Formats: sequence, C-alpha cells, structure tokens
Amino acid sequence: MDFEGKVALITGGGSEKGIGRATALKLSERGATVILADVNGEGAKKVAEGIKKDGGNAIGITIDVTDYKQVNETVKQLKDEHGKIDILVNNAGISRPTRVLDITEDEWDLVFDINMKGLFFVTQAVLKSMKEEKYGRVINLSSVSGKRGGGIFGGSHYSAAKAGVTGFTKAIAREMAEFNITCNTVAPGLVGGTNITGGLLTEEAEKEIIKSIPLKRVGSVDDIAYSIAFLASEEAGYITGEELDINGGSHID
Repeated sequence: MDFEGKVALITGGGSEKGIGRATALKLSERGATVILADVNGEGAKKVAEGIKKDGGNAIGITIDVTDYKQVNETVKQLKDEHGKIDILVNNAGISRPTRVLDITEDEWDLVFDINMKGLFFVTQAVLKSMKEEKYGRVINLSSVSGKRGGGIFGGSHYSAAKAGVTGFTKAIAREMAEFNITCNTVAPGLVGGTNITGGLLTEEAEKEIIKSIPLKRVGSVDDIAYSIAFLASEEAGYITGEELDINGGSHID
C-alpha cells in the first residue's frame, strides 16, 4: 500500500491511544501527508508531532465536527494549502452506556451530533473537493453495536447512530461511484486501550468478554488501522459500499 503524494484527513485524531493516531501512523509511514483533526486541538498537534519525530508528515488541527461553518472553512483551507484531500477517515465519535429509559434529549442529541451529523458535515465538505479531482477514498467508523443492537459500552442511541453511519455510507457509495470515489465502513468489535469505553473495560470485564471471541482476545487499534489503510489504498479501488467487520469472529453470521 503506497500513499506517496496522498493527503489524508482523519477526524478524532487527538488521542495518544486512539484508532485515529494508529491510522495516521499506518498512512504516514507509507508516504501520506496526514492531517489529524480533533476538538482537542492540542492533543491532535501532540500526536502529529510524535508522527513527525518518527519521520512521517503530519499536521494537527482543531475542529469541531458539529460546527457546519467551521468544518467547511477548515476543509477549504486544507484544500488551498495541500491542493486536494485524497482520503477521509471519519473517526470522531462518542459513546454512552446509558439505558434507553434513562437517555435524556440532550444526551441523544450529543451522541447523534458527533457520530452522525458531524460525519455528514465533514463528508459533504470533503466530497466537493474529491469530486473535482475525480478521486477519493472515504472510510467511516461504524461499530458492531450498530449491527447487533446495543453493546457492552454503547447504548441504544449509539447503536442507532452507528447503524445510520452504515446506511449513509452505502448511499454515498452509490452517489459518488461515477467520480471514482469509494466509500466504505469498518465496524470494530471491542477494541482495548482506547478512550471510547470510558474506563469501563476492567481486567475482569475483558476476561469475560474474551470468552465469547473465537480468537480469544480483544481487538487492537492496529487491527483497525491496517484495515482502514487497506480500504484507503489504490488496491481497494473496486470495493465500495461495503462494511468490514473487525471483531475476532465474535459475531460470525
């Protein structure tokens, strides 16, 4: 997978332990210029600095994906600076374990604003540039929760939002195929070491979960990042509208 000369925008890239950082490393070590965008701009800059120390080309910026004006202004600025955006990884997300009877309207809106509306804002803005270039790779982060209905650390609002991401992805894949733009989804199972679980993945809980996973381990950020890198590559150019399950076999149909 050669990304020399490619420009990649990765949202939610401000965590030292996250999928965004791992994906940025995979792309940058193969030649891409990676732009890490996060509401935690200092975190994104810190991650970018670490990648640069390892010889990669990375930039960290601040972005609130739920702010339509900011998203469009930022994407325009990035296009002006870099000439194009070849790859978009919509990784920004938030989870809440709240049970359906306890979900407030504010919490419902928060989960949907970040996981679904923010993803729409960024995708729409970037697609305009990709359409002009007649090339693009869009990879959206969904979740096993969006397939099975809920999950260990995600409530019904999270599940509904991630299911929405999958449907949105398939529709975009149909609309943009004529412009040589692919759009796919990765749906991770439980991934250890990230902030998405909110500290709820205790050692005891992990042992119990592993019992139901055929490969007998939880996923790693590298498992997810490598899969994203493949879908972002030239070699995956005939794959679009698909959902790649990455769960160690825990939900084999």
